[in-house]
Amino acid sequence: MSDPIPFARPSLDAGDVARVVEVLESGWLTQGPVTRQFEADFAAYVGASEAIAVSSCTAALHLALEALGVGPGDRVITVPYTFTATAEVIRYLGAEIVFSEVQPGTLLMDPEALAATLDRVGRDRVKAILPVHLAGLGCDLEQLRSVAAGIPFVEDAAHALPVDISMAGARRRVGSIGEVTCFSFYATKTITTGEGGMVTTDDRALAERMRVMRLHGINADAWRRYREKGSWGYDVVAPGFKYNLSDIQSALGVGQLAKADRFAEERTQLANRYQEALADLPWLELPPGPQAWSSHCWHLFICRVQPDAGIDRQQVISTLNEAKIGTSVHYKPLHLHSYYATTYGLEPTDFPVSLDQYERSFSLPLFMGMTTEQQDRVIEVLRGLRLP
Repeated sequence: MSDPIPFARPSLDAGDVARVVEVLESGWLTQGPVTRQFEADFAAYVGASEAIAVSSCTAALHLALEALGVGPGDRVITVPYTFTATAEVIRYLGAEIVFSEVQPGTLLMDPEALAATLDRVGRDRVKAILPVHLAGLGCDLEQLRSVAAGIPFVEDAAHALPVDISMAGARRRVGSIGEVTCFSFYATKTITTGEGGMVTTDDRALAERMRVMRLHGINADAWRRYREKGSWGYDVVAPGFKYNLSDIQSALGVGQLAKADRFAEERTQLANRYQEALADLPWLELPPGPQAWSSHCWHLFICRVQPDAGIDRQQVISTLNEAKIGTSVHYKPLHLHSYYATTYGLEPTDFPVSLDQYERSFSLPLFMGMTTEQQDRVIEVLRGLRLP
């Protein structure tokens, strides 16, 4: 009996464990010097001036929009083909969500659709644009920003570490391009702190606002208050949130970040092997690789069943699951969920590209440490799948 193959699994080693134990033994567990080190290391890695560690990518997105002044009556444009966190943070602030269609294949925000959306809702009514880098492939930010013509960008980069984008003839890392970029360190991501996230920016005023709002709206964090003589006092300058990251989590993040390039290389090798082994299956549409504008870090390997292939997505998933192979679907478009459909009066066919791609998509397991034998099992099941 073959062992189950998980859909995703973190890659942890003795060094990760040792760093966490060191923090546990230090007596300082919450946000402190290790979190500051993680922030500095991360800012340097992506090429940003400022990095603020937070409890999740959702928290990062919320803080970013709040810092930009998004509020009731404002409009924020994003895509329907994403996880709900991307859009729900817009509603946290009382603003209105405006969905804009994705490109077929890449599943990324479509510059032509964005232009049409801006014309439809009115550029002066849009406070921010929230593109989503999906599955490890970055959006064409040069085209999108040209279309947006000065509207601030908050990038959802939960899947995009590390990814490099072409901007004005040069390669720049995601995290150093938009006004604000938000990352995830959830357990399934390329690097993980269990739960956690990071927000980066080159705007010092935005960074300071997000630092204050991350911890109750207090003007000095706990480490500064306890470290500095006589600095027990603090002032609450705004009704903030509880979004800080602990030193326990940051200790894991420091070591994980140091391995990010190696992790991305390993994931690329796995993705390339899938591509080579499955390319001749007539019923299978494989995901696009790197594009002229973007590298690919292969957070996900999203396949689609070809239209009119005589087989549906659920049959493929069921066959893989029967072989004890983990799968997932990324994503059920937001306009198909009852909250968004009811709130905005949306129909499934309002975003036909998202609907079509979703109905045919499924994701294969891909994780650091995946063995050749495990990947061969996945390939064997897919190649053995019989059409009606």
